Amino acid sequence: MAALAAVTLLSLAACSTDEPAAGPSGSASAAGSGTGEQSKFFVQADYDAELALLDAAPTGPADKPWEQALNPTMVDTAKFKKSGPHKICFSNAALNNPWRQVGFKTMQAEVEAQKSRIKEFVHVDAEGKDQKQIADINDLLGKGCDALIVSPNTTATLTPAVEAACQAGLPVVVFDRGVNTKCPVTFINPIGGYGFGHVGAEFVSQKMKPGGKVLALRILPGVDVLETRWSAAKVAFDKAKVDVVGVEFTDGDPAKTKKIVDDYIQRYGTIDGVWMDAGAVAVAAVEAFQDAGKPVPPMNGEDQLDFLKIWKDKKLTAIAPTYPTYQWRTPIIAALRILDGQQVSSPWKLPQPTVTQDNLDQYLDAGMPPLHYAMCGCTDLPGYPQRWK
Repeated sequence: MAALAAVTLLSLAACSTDEPAAGPSGSASAAGSGTGEQSKFFVQADYDAELALLDAAPTGPADKPWEQALNPTMVDTAKFKKSGPHKICFSNAALNNPWRQVGFKTMQAEVEAQKSRIKEFVHVDAEGKDQKQIADINDLLGKGCDALIVSPNTTATLTPAVEAACQAGLPVVVFDRGVNTKCPVTFINPIGGYGFGHVGAEFVSQKMKPGGKVLALRILPGVDVLETRWSAAKVAFDKAKVDVVGVEFTDGDPAKTKKIVDDYIQRYGTIDGVWMDAGAVAVAAVEAFQDAGKPVPPMNGEDQLDFLKIWKDKKLTAIAPTYPTYQWRTPIIAALRILDGQQVSSPWKLPQPTVTQDNLDQYLDAGMPPLHYAMCGCTDLPGYPQRWK
């Protein structure tokens, strides 16, 4: 995520009460006790499927990953074909973090690029509230929308509202977060949390010294994408037999992140690897090591530009799995294809690139803000770069 990728990428409302009790610093497991029990969110079949997709070759335009699909399964949409231009409606979970803000700017620019085919674009912000989003969707059903796009705030609670939209005869496109129904025409998202967590943990395990100490920094418990990221990391760390000395929740707070990292440096003297389930506080973690006069160990962040810049400037040993914001373009493209009666993939799984040392330079852009996301897929869209500044 990119940013929720800290508190920035997902709804923070769903917090589990079944997590292990926190320690003095918010630890999900006692110091040195390892990775603990596997998350209740872990599903072996889904984990296996996501890791297989990491090696899958995408179909679609090589220079447009937002139009590509991994192992596509095409569905017929002829019954939704109608003449345009169209009214496209979007029920958005929230605009409460940089990842979602960058993504929505990208979506708006895609709408502008398609202005000859879209007569009206209606956006409703649920402000991170399930009940507001349910009301928003119900209201949109009476607004003459030709297609409805939904990014659900939470999965289970929004499922009935999405089903009601399907029953009203609207073609529904869900993206980013899913719902527990097959009624939408398609569900669009990148590979997912298991892929993200695995890539970061495997890198840290391989780059740190054998038998070294890893600190895992998480955002919040109970958020599905973050839980699957951690559960995949747990598998990788257990396999590599690394010493996970702490699993700490940062709440996406840079100051809290710095304090946690400093506490572990003081406790253990050396931390040999840092894994994060989201990258928004990656720079804070780096600064904690610098403030303590310690070398920054191998770590993962995300494609937020502040992290990519400090990675380059300080010659870090790092990797950045992503939850690309270019996925915000795809629902507009999908809705228009559906209204043309063209087949689309269902589900529509997008590639999930990784920033590595080898390709770092191509994602750095000194002219963009620190909280911008490199995987916006927006450089060819109207208003670039000013719209994203």
